[in-house]
Amino acid sequence: MDSKPVLLVLNGPNLNMLGVRQPEVYGRTSLADVEADCRALAEDLGCTLEFRQSNHEGQLIDWIQEARQTADGIVINPGGLTHSSVALRDALLASDLPVIEVHISNIHAREEFRHHSYVSGIAKGVIAGLGPQGYLFALEALARIVDPEIE
Repeated sequence: MDSKPVLLVLNGPNLNMLGVRQPEVYGRTSLADVEADCRALAEDLGCTLEFRQSNHEGQLIDWIQEARQTADGIVINPGGLTHSSVALRDALLASDLPVIEVHISNIHAREEFRHHSYVSGIAKGVIAGLGPQGYLFALEALARIVDPEIE
């Protein structure tokens, strides 16, 4: 690639409450901490990172649509929209970008309604249950998907 790959990390509803909301499930790491770790890794990988969070489905969809022109791939933690948003799935599919889905908790070990994801079926990969470290695994994988020459 001639320029640095741009990786977009999107976070859905309530992820701004990381570190405060249900620490027994999500831990005490804040979203700002996750972002700092992701920025450091992206720099090490030679990638540009866009990191965003919204509690609004429409805003996430707008960012995904914009990403068609501005990003090379998407890491997404859709939060509760994982289990309910066909519109988010459709936007990700229409982006024509590789997508990796991340969940801090293991959604398959939780309530039954959390077992289904509208995103998983269109994602290149899914990382669930590894805590905030899952974001780093997802970024590293995505960087190599969009630029196989990244070491």
